[in-house]
Amino acid sequence: MQEYLEHARISTVRIAYVLSAALAVVAHAATVPPLRPAGSIPLPAVQGRIDHMSCDPKGQRLFVAALGNNTVEVIDLKSGKAANSIKGFHAPQGIAYDGASNRLIVASRDDGTIKILDGTSFDVITAITKFGDADNVRIDAAAKNILAGYADGALGFFKLDGKQIAEVKLDGHPESFQLEKKGTRLFVNVPTSKHIAVINRESKMLNRTWVLPTDDSANYAMALDEADRRLFVVVRTPPRMLTFDTDSGVLMDQRDTVGDVDDIFYDGPHRRIYISGGDGRVDVVRQTGPDSYEPFVRIATAPGARTSLLVPELNRYFVAAPRRGNTPAQILVYEVSAK
Repeated sequence: MQEYLEHARISTVRIAYVLSAALAVVAHAATVPPLRPAGSIPLPAVQGRIDHMSCDPKGQRLFVAALGNNTVEVIDLKSGKAANSIKGFHAPQGIAYDGASNRLIVASRDDGTIKILDGTSFDVITAITKFGDADNVRIDAAAKNILAGYADGALGFFKLDGKQIAEVKLDGHPESFQLEKKGTRLFVNVPTSKHIAVINRESKMLNRTWVLPTDDSANYAMALDEADRRLFVVVRTPPRMLTFDTDSGVLMDQRDTVGDVDDIFYDGPHRRIYISGGDGRVDVVRQTGPDSYEPFVRIATAPGARTSLLVPELNRYFVAAPRRGNTPAQILVYEVSAK
């Protein structure tokens, strides 16, 4: 009997220990933020609005399209300081770095140029000048192509030497767009037409369009969860995130978010979505399933900080904050937590 009681006591202690450890893990997870502040990088010479960013993870360089300053700012992430300011642009908006070719592609709004620069010297290799309102750019790594949105409604396909391969006409000026890595489709936000255009990258043809819900407009930001076949689109009016099934185009989920959003990123390994708004906040949404999402945390950033960049290779999330009064422009740096 005594042996039985001792065995029961030990079992009870073990169960209590396991429960205590589990509760401690849960409590720790609850206190660890998904984005932890890791400093800021001042850009004291940068004036006006800041648009999109791109990164060279291997060289640890961040490229910033300083639209209002007519420059591209180059930041050395190892030292955490601005390393160069490239001039000669007219309201740069879209920017993309291609590590395979060491090329930096910059699209400018005011003169409509798409410039291809050497990624080391930053000399202009070629400039494509026949477009108006050149905007977002992407690299199709598999095809070794540049994709760019421009004008009143067109998306162009280019080789890295600047030669145009094809052009797909759209019903309005394209904003953010996303490419499938394992598929051939390209999804494009067309806010003036309040729809999403679906393009086949192989045929260079418009396949179909998905119309936004009646009350939604200003669809600028977009992210893709290719594995779960879900497309995330943030509209500014009203401020909310829409989730579409990429097979059917059916709206699967919608939820309120921060305002004046210009960038959204999907973090597949951590099952999170990061949404940066010009109202000075970042929303982190947790994905618990392909059609199940819940608010995780809302983080204060800075007024006007509506563009951002997730760099999984460096485990970093960057938010661009423009100058406000006596506070200089800066890049806010966050470490992405594994919890």
